[in-house]
Amino acid sequence: MAARAEGLGVPRCSGMFREALMAVATMSQEMIAVKVNYLKNTFRWSEAEVSIAVSRSPMVLVRSNNMLRSKSEFLISEVRLEPVYIAHRPVILGLNLEGRLRPRHYVMRFLKANGLLDCDRSYFSAFMVTEKVFVEKYICPYKEVAPHLAEDYADACRGQVPTRFRIA
Repeated sequence: MAARAEGLGVPRCSGMFREALMAVATMSQEMIAVKVNYLKNTFRWSEAEVSIAVSRSPMVLVRSNNMLRSKSEFLISEVRLEPVYIAHRPVILGLNLEGRLRPRHYVMRFLKANGLLDCDRSYFSAFMVTEKVFVEKYICPYKEVAPHLAEDYADACRGQVPTRFRIA
């Protein structure tokens, strides 16, 4: 198992080595190769980008293909993140799509479309902060100009997409 983990580009001295061991514990070398190919095809990653992603978040190997596909479609097609951006921040792939990624994207897209947020604001930062910090940073400052934003965000977190978030 240790050799397979190191073969993924995760050195024994790395803080990710334990996670890499857990990821490969139930996977044969062939299964790892199949998953690596799936990641390359799904995220349009090169071999080097897969290596970067796996070394930074080895558990990406054990995520289901359906989950990876849906996150790829969302992050690349809807959010319009570059595949290399995702490869360097693979922890995003472990976040809940419907409960965190999609609602926060809706808020950021709404704020950007209405000129309330810089267009180059990092999605990674918005996705990674705690719920409390996200609300303080992206919802509360806009209470007066977007009075329904908090309510719309809460609805989106419950899986409902308010029409006010729909931006052409």
